[in-house]
Amino acid sequence: MSQQTAAKSLDLPEPMPLRRMVGPGVVAVGIGMAAGEIILWPYLTAIGGLGLLWLAFATLAVQFVINMEIERYTLATGQTAVAGFSRWWKGWGVVICLAGVFQYAWPGWATSGSTVLTYLVGGGDPVWITVGVLAAVGLLLTFSRVIYRTVELVEAVKVGLTLFFLAVVVVFVISLSTWGEAASETVTGFARIPAGITFTLLLSAIGAAGAGGVHNLVLSNWIRDKRYGMGAHVPRLTSPITGQEEAAGGDDRYTFPTDEANLGRWRVWWKRANVEHAATFALVCFVTITVMCLLAYETLFGREELKNDPSFLRIEADVLAGRVGEWLKLLFLSIAVVSLWAAAMGLLDVIGRLASDFLRRNYLAGSARWTEPRLYLAVIWTEIGLGSAILLAGFTQPLGLLIVSTCAASVVTLLYSILLVRLNTADLPAAIRLGGWRLGGMLVAIGFYGFFAVAMVVTQLQRL
Repeated sequence: MSQQTAAKSLDLPEPMPLRRMVGPGVVAVGIGMAAGEIILWPYLTAIGGLGLLWLAFATLAVQFVINMEIERYTLATGQTAVAGFSRWWKGWGVVICLAGVFQYAWPGWATSGSTVLTYLVGGGDPVWITVGVLAAVGLLLTFSRVIYRTVELVEAVKVGLTLFFLAVVVVFVISLSTWGEAASETVTGFARIPAGITFTLLLSAIGAAGAGGVHNLVLSNWIRDKRYGMGAHVPRLTSPITGQEEAAGGDDRYTFPTDEANLGRWRVWWKRANVEHAATFALVCFVTITVMCLLAYETLFGREELKNDPSFLRIEADVLAGRVGEWLKLLFLSIAVVSLWAAAMGLLDVIGRLASDFLRRNYLAGSARWTEPRLYLAVIWTEIGLGSAILLAGFTQPLGLLIVSTCAASVVTLLYSILLVRLNTADLPAAIRLGGWRLGGMLVAIGFYGFFAVAMVVTQLQRL
C-alpha cells in the first residue's frame, strides 16, 4: 500500500562551501575501504594476476553513478532513499532492512581485523578479541553526542593512515615494471576473467569494491546529518544518553519551488556534491584498490602456498619485512587491523541508521518511548549480540564470512538500483529528476550487477 504524504514546501538552503561539505564521501570510503581493498581484491590479484583491475575500476564507476542518485533524492527532499521506496510499499523497506541485517550480521570485517592482530602480536584468540572489539565499538557509538561526527572522525583518521601507507609502498616496494604490467593488463584484459576465478568470488569482490549493498543507501542519512540541501531541515541523529534526542519522525519529506533562485542553488549543491564524492570516495577507492593489488602482485603472485583466507596477509607481511625491513611489516599489519576494525564500526552505524529510520517512520512514528536514537542503539546492540553469537557458535572463518556478506551486497545493490531509477524519475520535479547520461549510467549499473548475480546463481546450480 502506498504511504504517500504531502511534502512540505520550503526554500532550498544556501549551498555550503565545498570544504564544509567534505565528510560523507570520507565516511563511505572509510567504511568500504576494508574487505575489498585489503583482502578480496589483493587475494584475487595474488592468485589470478592483474587481469581483473578493469573490473574493479568498472565497479567503482557504476557505484559513483548509483551513489549520486541516492544523494540526489535526499538533497531534493531531505528524506532517505529507503523512505522514498517505502512510500510506495513498506515491503521494500522491510526487504532492504532484512538484507542489511543478513549482510552485516556476519562479523567478517571485525574477525579479519582480530585475526591480523594475532599475526601482529604473535598470538591470541580472534573470537574473543572480536567480541571485545564489537562491545567497545558499541560503547563508543552509544556515548557519542552526535553519532555522525564520531563516525566521520574515525573513518577520516583511517583514510589518512591508509593513504600514508600507500605512499610508503609506492616508494619502497612497487616497481616500475609492475606499474607497466598493470596498465597493459587493464587494457588488454578488459572483459576477460582469469582462469580459476569463480563467479562467487567475483560477485563477492564486486560487492566489496568501494561501498556496496545497503552501505551505499546510508549516504542519504550521512548527507542529511551533514546538512546537505533539504536535509538541513531534518533533525540529526544524536545519542539519547549524552545529547538532546533529535531525529526525524514520519513526516520529513520536503520540496522546494522550482523557481530560478531555488534551481540556481540546486545546481550549486549538485555540482559540489558530485565533486565531494568524486574526490573523497571514487578517487580514494581507485588509488587504494590499485596500489593494494599491485602490492599483492609484487609480493605474492605465483606462490603456491596461498590459501583462501587472511593468512595470505601474514605471508605478504613477511615478504615486506624481507624486502624492506621489519618496520614495514609492522606498519602493514597495524594499518590492516585499524582499517578492518574501523570498517566494522562503520557497518554497525550503517545498519543502525537504516533500520531505525525505517522502523520509526513506518511503525513507531507516534511512540514517545521508541525515538529514532533509542531504536538506533537497540539495533546496533542486537547486531553486536548476533555477531558475537555467530562467532561463539563456531563460524569463525573470516574470508567465508566476508564472501557471504559481500555476495549479499551485490544482490541488494541490483534491487535498489532498479528502485532508484523509478524514484528519481517519478517522484522528483522535472527540472531536477534523473535523466540524460546519468539515466543511461543507471541502466548500465543494473545490467552490470544483474549479469554477475545471474552468472553466480547459474554457476551454483550447475554444481548441484
